Amino acid sequence: MMQVKENNTVKVHYTGKLTDGQIFDTSEGKEPIEFTLGEGRLIPGFEKGLLNMKLNEKKTLNIAKEDAYGEVNAQLIQEVAKKDLPQDMEPQVGMGLVSKAPDGSEMNLMVVEVKEDAIIIDGNHPLAGRDLVFDIEVVAIKEAATEA
Repeated sequence: MMQVKENNTVKVHYTGKLTDGQIFDTSEGKEPIEFTLGEGRLIPGFEKGLLNMKLNEKKTLNIAKEDAYGEVNAQLIQEVAKKDLPQDMEPQVGMGLVSKAPDGSEMNLMVVEVKEDAIIIDGNHPLAGRDLVFDIEVVAIKEAATEA
C-alpha cells in the first residue's frame, strides 16, 4: 500500500487544536488541504507527522512549539505612539494591522494592548509559543513526478 514520502502531493483532512482541546482550524465541512511535502508551506511537525502514513489512515499529531510556529519573539512586540497611527483609526485589542516594509513586503500585526497614548502590537504568529495537536486523515497521495 502506498505511503506518504517526501515530495509527494497529499490531500489531508485535519482539525487543529490547542493542548486544552480548543479548535483553532479545521477542514471539516470543506475541501481537504492539498500540498507537496518539502515545499515548506506547512509547519515542520505537520509535514514530519505525515511521513509513512497510508491512504485513509487517521492519526493524532502532538506538535511541540519548536516544530510549529516557534517561540514568541519579544522583538516582534513593540509599542507605537497613537500619534503615529492614522488619525481615523480607533485601535482595539485583537484588531489586525498590516505593516509595509520599504521593500514592499507586508507583516501582519495584532493589537494586544491599548494604552492612553500608545498601543502594543505583536508581529508573532498567533500560535507562536504554543504546542499544537492535529487530528489528521490522509485522503489522497500522488507520487512526485520523476524527472526523465
